[in-house]
Amino acid sequence: MSEKANKIKKEVIGMADLVVWRPFQELRKEIDRLFNEFFSRSLFPEKFEWFEWTPAVDVSETEDSIIVKADLPGVKPEEIEINISDNILTIKGEKKREEEEKKENFYRVERYYGSFMRAIQLPTEVDVEKVKATYKDGVLKVVLPKKVEPKKTIKVEVEK
Repeated sequence: MSEKANKIKKEVIGMADLVVWRPFQELRKEIDRLFNEFFSRSLFPEKFEWFEWTPAVDVSETEDSIIVKADLPGVKPEEIEINISDNILTIKGEKKREEEEKKENFYRVERYYGSFMRAIQLPTEVDVEKVKATYKDGVLKVVLPKKVEPKKTIKVEVEK
């Protein structure tokens, strides 16, 4: 091979090592990959292992109580734990998958299973000794009586 041909060959090989950087194309590919990965999960909910089920909660107030209702369909009452600390109501539990369903072939799974926890800041102090909870038709109802403060009348002296 001639010296000129050898030089041309080295230049061609050197140019082949160069890569054109196209940041917007790379960014678009990465966005497309993330978009496809995220939305493909909705087709297969069993991939939602990272998803924590959060039950819907309503908080209302009457003249003498705070009422919290939580939708907990499929949760057994003995699987629910309710605590009150520092004026925060915490509802914990677990919705377990029915074992007999394992024999079936599912085409779509949209119901969520697993542990849950809701912490609700109460709008006023409650009498923790008188709290009542009931569970009916998949709805947990917690009635929290407001703490009754004796009304005091104090006379304020006006300085001269």
